[in-house]
Amino acid sequence: MNRLSNSAASRDLAYHVHGYTNLKKIQEQGPLVITRGKGVRVFDEDGKSYIEGLAGLWCTALGFGEERLVEAASQEMRKLSYYHGFAGMTSDVVIDLSERLIKMAPVPMSKVLYANSGSEANDLAIKLAWYYNNALGRPKKKKIISRVKGYHGITVMTASLTGLPHLHGDFDLPLAGVKHTLCPHHYRFGQAGESEEDFATRCAETLDKLIRDEGPDTVAAFIAEPVMGAGGVIVPPKTYFEKVQKVLKKHEVLFIVDEVICGFGRTGNMFGSETYNLKPDMISVAKALTSAYVPMSALMVADHVFQAMVKQSEKLGVFGHGSTYGGHPVAAAVAIEALKIYEERNIVGHVRKVGPRLQNGLRKFLDHPLVGDVRGIGLIGAVELVKNKKTKEAFEPKDGVGVFLMGRARAHGLISRAIGDSFAFAPPLVITEAEIDEMLGSFGRALDETLASVKERGLA
Repeated sequence: MNRLSNSAASRDLAYHVHGYTNLKKIQEQGPLVITRGKGVRVFDEDGKSYIEGLAGLWCTALGFGEERLVEAASQEMRKLSYYHGFAGMTSDVVIDLSERLIKMAPVPMSKVLYANSGSEANDLAIKLAWYYNNALGRPKKKKIISRVKGYHGITVMTASLTGLPHLHGDFDLPLAGVKHTLCPHHYRFGQAGESEEDFATRCAETLDKLIRDEGPDTVAAFIAEPVMGAGGVIVPPKTYFEKVQKVLKKHEVLFIVDEVICGFGRTGNMFGSETYNLKPDMISVAKALTSAYVPMSALMVADHVFQAMVKQSEKLGVFGHGSTYGGHPVAAAVAIEALKIYEERNIVGHVRKVGPRLQNGLRKFLDHPLVGDVRGIGLIGAVELVKNKKTKEAFEPKDGVGVFLMGRARAHGLISRAIGDSFAFAPPLVITEAEIDEMLGSFGRALDETLASVKERGLA
């Protein structure tokens, strides 16, 4: 069926701009119109069912149609449809949520600040890193280090932190003062014969050299995802974070951990920081905080950061940050209910139980002629396609192999995302083993069809 003949699709193209989309091609092909969701599945306007293999955008952790979250929003909307946190005001649900977050934090944290998206939370973390160093009398200590292929958002600052060129091109990014260090992807960037541990050492040494070259008195913070998401589901090599954190501590560089994707069970612990023994100064969360039912993000800060904030606000007369919808009571009520569900249903335990089904199922594709690498942990993973398995040669972007695979997967009832030629998996955390098998079966059929297409086109 030509989706452009459908009135909903044509109206979409008339009035709506799609993010992360080829704006020329979408005008020719039209959008896929999703009308409802239930559990791990979504349904298009024709009634076709798809497993949502990326939980929307890594976010709908509790699946679609969770009535407890719907009811929490409804009740709070009737009780207190809106309030703010300016000038010493607050709402009872924000107090409750803040207490829960601080008590469940993977390392001691002091306070919570709220926003609407992961981008905003990470943007705020950078503002606070600057504010913190001004309070400590270190006005030159302002540069921020991120990583190649890291993803931290789409504001002017967080898109600068994001180490993906297509987020920078012709937006005049990155901003000055943002530096990028090595991507910790051993399969793609490890040298011949270099073990994971040796590669991790080289990554840490490269970071150390960057800080020394820039001047430790000019570097404020380092930001990292425990598992890199939109950069291709990159799992850190063994000993990586242990070695990196020693470098940060030596140079008094704040460590900001972006838990926007990894937080609330994705890696088999409540936080990715627990999985990799991270000791951050600030932690950003979003996405699964409300299971994406309403927008909300939070930034947790350690006490030394908060005390510097207090000092500066006393000096200036006010803490000059806040947002209209930060700590919205409806979002807070949904977040509280989501956190209750994670605990009551032992979602982390469920991820630990079914995660091996996904990881072992993905590893079975390593024998496929197109598959160069499989990586993942818990309920997040990726399969990377290559042109030549022995040399790891990648396909050219113009070949569109990953995009073709994504289209064939969709034809077989699986929606997920091709990140270049890496196909990502991050289904709702409530997925069952039977649904994982179904998802992998759809992917396997799509992968075989992609191989046939590659051969027919003479690409391998």
